[in-house]
Amino acid sequence: MQKAMNYFETYEINDLKDMLIKTTEINKNKIAFRIKDKFGKRINKTYLDFKNDVEALSTKLIDIGLKNKKIAIIGKNSYEWAISYLASTIIGIVVPIDKESSDISIIEFLNTSKAEAIIGDVKYLDRIQKAKDKLKSKVIMIDTENTLKYNNLAYYLDDGRNLISNGNTEFDKIKIDPDEMKVLLFTSGTTGNSKGVMLSHKNICSNIISVASIVKVDNSTSVLSILPLHHTYECTLGFLLVIYGGGNIAYIEGLRYISQNIQEYKPTFILCVPLLMENVYKKIIKSLKQSLPKKYTKEDENIISKLPFFLKPIVKRKVKKSLGGNLKTFIVGAAAIKPEIVEDFVKLGIKVLQGYGLTECSPLVVGNNDTYYKAASCGMPIPNVEFKIDSPNDKGIGEIIVKGPNVMLGYYENKEATEKVLKDGWFYTGDLGYIDEDEFLYICGRSKNMILTKNGENIYPEEIESILNENDLIEEALIIGSSNGKDDVQVKAKIFPNKEAIKEYFGNKIPNKEEISKLMSDVVKKVNEKLPNFKHIKTYKVMDEDFERTTTNKVKRFGKNIEDDENKKN
Repeated sequence: MQKAMNYFETYEINDLKDMLIKTTEINKNKIAFRIKDKFGKRINKTYLDFKNDVEALSTKLIDIGLKNKKIAIIGKNSYEWAISYLASTIIGIVVPIDKESSDISIIEFLNTSKAEAIIGDVKYLDRIQKAKDKLKSKVIMIDTENTLKYNNLAYYLDDGRNLISNGNTEFDKIKIDPDEMKVLLFTSGTTGNSKGVMLSHKNICSNIISVASIVKVDNSTSVLSILPLHHTYECTLGFLLVIYGGGNIAYIEGLRYISQNIQEYKPTFILCVPLLMENVYKKIIKSLKQSLPKKYTKEDENIISKLPFFLKPIVKRKVKKSLGGNLKTFIVGAAAIKPEIVEDFVKLGIKVLQGYGLTECSPLVVGNNDTYYKAASCGMPIPNVEFKIDSPNDKGIGEIIVKGPNVMLGYYENKEATEKVLKDGWFYTGDLGYIDEDEFLYICGRSKNMILTKNGENIYPEEIESILNENDLIEEALIIGSSNGKDDVQVKAKIFPNKEAIKEYFGNKIPNKEEISKLMSDVVKKVNEKLPNFKHIKTYKVMDEDFERTTTNKVKRFGKNIEDDENKKN
């Protein structure tokens, strides 16, 4: 099937400095970033502006002795984050840090990485300053917001420009070994302790070229950046890929401003997680129910699929307008999305390209693309990347293993962990899946999460969670194995209810705990009717507050509010 793929034209890049120079030559006066100043005034940054700023910052960082040193970045998505990332990875080793990390974790990442500088928003620098006695060495702090409390990024840019105008050519002299570690990422995954993932320019550049060959990105591409840039998913696909292709980027001003920013910037591409897509979808369905005659919005029918031919173009225009008017594609990752949502968006003229990737793979491994897609699958292998199923069971399910130029160098200063996952050139993902006859991949879950019963039955929590989460009365569900007191395990559900939907269910009356518990009991019984007996949910607990989450909205399976002693019997 890949032989029949309609590949888009790409150009070779050796490293990210090479990419910056080449894309600027091609797109010199095109808009690269659409940003706002602190007064809310719109400013456009061209590719030449961007390159000049990266060059100026790089020159200044070299001037203060940071060449080949580790430089951390922390803060909200911004133009300053983007230039800091590229400058740091060109002249040294960049260490992007999750801004949602605890103070203890931030200090730990700085100490473990041996970072000698950190570029960040002032509130995060303030937190580091308060805990500076816990730092093992002095760290230069550079403030992106120019508050005069620390070294100012704006001053660094001015100093860099002056150095260049006075004949400094240090940036031009930099030669990057594409196989060296130049990016150090601390994973904040769903399964506990963080590990430092070492990536090279070759890892990232190979991923950029592979994706650009199957998903069209050009001067007409306009991206609204929503997900945190420290995450490889957003950084590689929502930032570096767009710059490679000559598109432009705008940043949301906060989650509550998403709708406003969509109308303002009118993006063609949005990268997101399923939770955001599902919320958009729910709003669309709610709007259709309010505006269409009741005969077209029956509860037991798929509204969009059942629309009569004369209403479809009207609904498509209305939905497109609600999403800015230019939206062509959602790229969705980090978790599975319901196939029916994918299909409905396609019927509305908007592609939903679901993919599968990991930080260790820079990140993309497989993806649906502009030529082929299957709504229930996370796609086909991207060019130059191989994957296969290791030791499949009788249903074809086994561990997904990956080989390609995008696979990480290893875990930072952790030989034991590296050797566990890198074997004979293959990266063992720890994820379980199967491949269909057309080479499309389907994810079943994490091998660490799999529940194995005494009878040898394999239960994949994600499958049951998906069925529970289909119910509008549930905001999020988590399935774990729990002892049944007889030397065996049984399925237990943790359920965080959708309070607004439940309030609406009870006629806008706020129900008490007993009423909510009874309602959840009914939901669990209906779910069990769809499952074989060994997968039945035997106990459940209704959570008072949401689960601890990663910055891509995945539930941390070993989060602080997962363990408890109270069970509700079903």
